[in-house]
Amino acid sequence: QVQLVESGGGLVQVGGSLRLSCAASGRTLSGWDMAWFRRTPGKEREFVAGIRWSGGSADYSDSVKGRFTISRDFAKDLVFLQMNSLKLEDTAVYYCNSRAKPQWPWGQGTQVTVSS
Repeated sequence: QVQLVESGGGLVQVGGSLRLSCAASGRTLSGWDMAWFRRTPGKEREFVAGIRWSGGSADYSDSVKGRFTISRDFAKDLVFLQMNSLKLEDTAVYYCNSRAKPQWPWGQGTQVTVSS
C-alpha cells in the first residue's frame, strides 16, 4: 500500500516562499506523472501543478503560474513544490499524488498558511 507524505508547510507572510516535499513509501514515485493539489475548507481539492514522469515538462494552474515550480529528485525519489510570492489565497492544505486517476490514497497533506 502506497503512503504519501507531504512536508514543508508552515506559516509565511505574503510575498514569502516555501518549499514542499513529497515522499512515498510502498512505491517509488519514479515512472509516474505526479502532481500537487490543494484544498481549502468548503472547496474541492484543486490541481496546482503537475510534472511528467521524466521530469521533462510541467504544467500549472493559472492561479500559480509564474510563482510555483514543481520539480523532482530522482535520486531521492522526491517531488517538490517551490512556492514563491505567496498570496493569502494560497492558504490551503497541499497534497501530492499521482497525476492520473485512479489516484493513490491521499496523504495527510501539509498546511500552508499565508498571513498579511
